[in-house]
Amino acid sequence: MSTLGDGTRAVRAGLPEPEQFEPTLPGPVFAAHFHLSGEPTGPYTYGRDTNPTWTHLERAIGELEAPGEPVETTVFASGMAAISAVLLSQVRTGDVVVLPDDGYQALPLVREQLEAYGVEVRTAPTGGDAQLAVLEGAKLLWIETPSNPGLDVCDVRRLVEAAHSAGTLVAVDNTLATPLGQRPLELGADFSVASDTKGMTGHGDILLGHVTCRDPELAAGVRRWRKVVGAIPGPMEAWLAHRSLATLELRIDRQCANALTLAQALGKRPEVTGLRYPGLPSDPSYPKAVRQMRRFGSVVSFVLPDRERAERFLTGLRLVDDATSFGGVRSTAERRARWGGDAVPEGFIRFSVGAENPADLVADVEQALDAAMGER
Repeated sequence: MSTLGDGTRAVRAGLPEPEQFEPTLPGPVFAAHFHLSGEPTGPYTYGRDTNPTWTHLERAIGELEAPGEPVETTVFASGMAAISAVLLSQVRTGDVVVLPDDGYQALPLVREQLEAYGVEVRTAPTGGDAQLAVLEGAKLLWIETPSNPGLDVCDVRRLVEAAHSAGTLVAVDNTLATPLGQRPLELGADFSVASDTKGMTGHGDILLGHVTCRDPELAAGVRRWRKVVGAIPGPMEAWLAHRSLATLELRIDRQCANALTLAQALGKRPEVTGLRYPGLPSDPSYPKAVRQMRRFGSVVSFVLPDRERAERFLTGLRLVDDATSFGGVRSTAERRARWGGDAVPEGFIRFSVGAENPADLVADVEQALDAAMGER
């Protein structure tokens, strides 16, 4: 399937071989145990270890992450379960891990846990490939590009080359880009990790995550970790996720196009500062993004003058939900500083662009900005 287009691959990914009178995508398998006589050598033995519904989804994601290549994917109950599985299965007491200091909000919690286990954690910003400066002696480098919520981009190939030359593993959080926007394994990373709660499933109704890697040994460690902690997805969630992948290209293309249109409109507003979108040629991340990304994601960030006007803007939106996730077909936005933990101004807005009509979306944002700024 390596020569197929993204849309064709997305609608066919992970489907079993056709069987007369059977559905093209089998329904979810709800089973805690399976018939198992004699030696337990078959593929399905116990519901915490394996499930046919996971198998189809894992194959599908693998085909999107690395078309035509042998890779192994492990699905998890959430994105954080996937992130934790990589970090906690690969490092030991005394090891060094390098994290971004501007990444996903839960990473500081991961850092605390790693340090409690005796792991040294170093941090540096995503922008400027700053993690290179603290890489010496590290067991694992964790990259998040584009970063969330600041949307900085690092040169994955450059960081991977430096890390591998020093014997350091590299994991890339690819949540914001999805495999249709960026393929970390093709850029040399050892692990591609994502919260599939976001763009991969795209409807805001599933919690899910995955880890994909080429090396069977690394994959075995991740899969063993899932078995040990039991961070498994429900069969229904896995089946819904697989079904959602069929529209991945349709959704992502519309969302990315809308995001660029919105970013261009926001760039004309004098009250908007700090506008970021990696697909804007004027964005600081654009030169790196255009070399390693095929699509630039659905998230736009910007800053309004203060907390009060940011909240008035969010209240004034009619087609956009005030919610904390991203990557869905319905646009969402939030004042990110309300959570604490992110080094952003009080008026910082993270806007996840959906699949609405672009003219409707821009008009809604324009009227909300007018209302927030006191214009009539």
